[in-house]
Amino acid sequence: MLPPDLQTAEAEAFASLRSALAGDPRGRWTMELRFEGLRLLPVVLRLAEELATGAAPIRLLFPDAGAAALARRDGPELAERIATFSDHLRQSSSALPIEAGGGLNAPDPGGSGAEVLILVGASQADYGTVESVCQAHVGRVVLVNPGLEGGAVGIGSVGRERRRGFLAQWEAAYALIPLSGSALRRAHPHDWELYRLDPDGYRFAASFDHRPDGEERDGVLQGDGSGGIAMTLRSVDRLLDGLQR
Repeated sequence: MLPPDLQTAEAEAFASLRSALAGDPRGRWTMELRFEGLRLLPVVLRLAEELATGAAPIRLLFPDAGAAALARRDGPELAERIATFSDHLRQSSSALPIEAGGGLNAPDPGGSGAEVLILVGASQADYGTVESVCQAHVGRVVLVNPGLEGGAVGIGSVGRERRRGFLAQWEAAYALIPLSGSALRRAHPHDWELYRLDPDGYRFAASFDHRPDGEERDGVLQGDGSGGIAMTLRSVDRLLDGLQR
């Protein structure tokens, strides 16, 4: 069932993420709330506060200094846990503290592997830095509303390598994604769910053990629950791709 409002969706997302993080000490997870006009920073700060009450320390990372400064202003109690992607990467490489003006990082009492990194709004332009940050971190990582997989990522051999390598490591802990005439939802540990928008609201249409692509969604929404030939061919493609990895 789709959550009726943002408050419910947020609580559902936090619970799903806690479930995911509890199951794998080295997991790579995503959390997506793709509402148009959503003010993401307040949601992220509440998420950080929620996770900070647990046993593992958290680190909240942003793409640039402006976003990090805004987060410190709005979440002063988390200020020492906030930095940019590049600041954190430099600190990880040098193992030296960074001054407050460049993104202060408090010591990790449990060691770097115990930290949960939360990377917010990573774009395709941040791909290399984000990959390096994650490679340098042995613990859990969460991407919130990532945009790493842009159009250029899917072009040529570089795109294929990225999809089979770094991008293939990530699993959705939570996703609530409105689409044209439909919506996708995934709440760990359950399957992906597709909902059709009818005149009287959203109605459950199908579930998937993977994130369905556009052809699979269209096959269900057009009335053929199996997705017909298009879905069958996609299943074969995924099987062949998996065998070639």
